[in-house]
Amino acid sequence: MKDLDILHSVLDQWKDAIVEHDPKRVASYFTEDAIFQGLHPYGVGRDTVTEYYDSQPLGLSPSYRILELRRLSEDLILGYAAVDFAFADRPTLSVYLSVVLRRTGESWLIYHYQVSRI
Repeated sequence: MKDLDILHSVLDQWKDAIVEHDPKRVASYFTEDAIFQGLHPYGVGRDTVTEYYDSQPLGLSPSYRILELRRLSEDLILGYAAVDFAFADRPTLSVYLSVVLRRTGESWLIYHYQVSRI
């Protein structure tokens, strides 16, 4: 599978789980020790990811556009994307997202996640 296909696959699953407001499923796309930086103070691990997305409102819907992609090593891919988070009751929030994916067995999971408004 090509690197771009891998990144799209992981981000599409992440996006679908957010749209379905399924925080545990969102967290399942992260490694157990993932560093997670949303728009709140950072945390580590799937529990942090679950808590973050559980606190998000129903109707949250991200759309993304990949801006850059780098293969860091055999088991690491860096992705940089523009993401628009649409809400049911407020204006869309546009951010930039950096992710590092790590191959774990046959799967690719998010190992590092950082959102920036800049």
